[in-house]
Amino acid sequence: MTSSTPPLNDAASSDYFRGERERYARPLVAIVGRPNVGKSSLFNAIIGRQAAIVSEIAGTTRDRLVAQVEHFGTAMLVVDTGGLVPEPEDEMEEHIAAQVDAAVVGADVVVLVTDARDGVTFADRFLAERLRRSLKPTVLVANKVDNPQQEALALESYELGMGDPIPVSAQHRTGLDDILDAAAAFFPPTPESADADPENRPARIAIIGRPNVGKSALTNVILGEERSIVSEVAGTTRDALDTPFAFEEKEAVLIDTAGIRRRGAIVPGIERYSVLRAVRAIDQCDVAIIVLDAAQIATDQDLHIAGQVMESFKGAVVAINKWDLMDEPTVRDERSFRRRVLSRLRFMPTTPVVFISALEGTGIDHLLRTAFEVHHKRMEWVSASELTRAVMGAIARHLPPSQATGSLKIYRVKQEAVGPPSFVFYCNSPHRVHFSYERYLENTIREAFGYEGTHLKLEFRGGGQVHVIGQNRSKAAAKKTQYKPKAVKTDKPAKSTKSRKRS
Repeated sequence: MTSSTPPLNDAASSDYFRGERERYARPLVAIVGRPNVGKSSLFNAIIGRQAAIVSEIAGTTRDRLVAQVEHFGTAMLVVDTGGLVPEPEDEMEEHIAAQVDAAVVGADVVVLVTDARDGVTFADRFLAERLRRSLKPTVLVANKVDNPQQEALALESYELGMGDPIPVSAQHRTGLDDILDAAAAFFPPTPESADADPENRPARIAIIGRPNVGKSALTNVILGEERSIVSEVAGTTRDALDTPFAFEEKEAVLIDTAGIRRRGAIVPGIERYSVLRAVRAIDQCDVAIIVLDAAQIATDQDLHIAGQVMESFKGAVVAINKWDLMDEPTVRDERSFRRRVLSRLRFMPTTPVVFISALEGTGIDHLLRTAFEVHHKRMEWVSASELTRAVMGAIARHLPPSQATGSLKIYRVKQEAVGPPSFVFYCNSPHRVHFSYERYLENTIREAFGYEGTHLKLEFRGGGQVHVIGQNRSKAAAKKTQYKPKAVKTDKPAKSTKSRKRS
């Protein structure tokens, strides 16, 4: 590799992944390989959804993608990376090489992917030697083994000296369990501090939004210093900046991120990396302050960002910045403006809306108090008796809708976790839970215990099945509801063997 590529022991380049692993307290598995061996397809197959872009064009994946995976009770983070070439020829390939190096350094286990159809190439040998020098535990995978007759193609990968190759097919989703089993065998023991009480750690508050809505200016006024560069040029802030601070004797960590813009508007290179890192900052925070521009309120991109916060089960506060520039009395009516914003954010109607001016420093104290209140509710346990009384009373007033296959019966409910508040409903058949009834139960809990700005996680268990609100139903439930053709009965007796021979 050229001298411009950072070495694998570059600690600075791997800070992000170390932080990712520490915050989640989960082992990290990095998927690496030369271009177009099927890394992104394998990544999508492992996590069970289309997260990475898959293309026949080599080098489509240019940044790291991180996803959480649970395999037989073992939680881990899986990282997809771009294709690494022995000698980068342009700036983009050098950026990709730096990203791959950072992922490898921060990983607990590396999965080296080869193409069984192409055999072992010079690039494969280069990567294998590079991983040997890194001293990272490595799982060798021979991809594109689409049928048993092709398994012999994987034997050629023994040449790399990285152990027994695992034949897999990302396209047909075969061999995935073998990969995760092999990776889990290398995982370090979980430290006792990894499960520390989340209620006692400082709140992590992320400032997110479209480019140039005033996020960095808001960060500077909160911290009382020029921590971030403020410019009229959209996209000035490149990295997510973590800074501890205190407000009214409460400790917190403030995260300022690069502006998130539409995927099609992201230019290749450093901005692509910074935008994806900003998206991942949502997963790392407890409360997200969604900054909107008062002059361009609730655009489609604002809705996209808010949707990411909701899907990550994070607390949320909407900050309407540049309120000082709105001089017309009809526009300055906060009540009507708030209704307008929440009508656009109809999927999160209980989110607090605060009007601020980062330039003049107005509304900042109110914004921070609101963010801390949301965090407090997010970490709050409710009384078991009060929870049972509220939920069972709601069920008695509005019974679950009947279905042709039977009726849903909910036996009990309990709170299982905080951050986000997670509630488990024990019932007879989770696959019978209709989404409208899910929403009804969620609203019942939210109204009874004041969960403003906090997304709740509801889970239904019973009969060996699990259904989490907002996620796909379990395989068991899907299998149970799957249509199976019945055998057609006939009154005609089957012909005997002898009669068939005579005919």
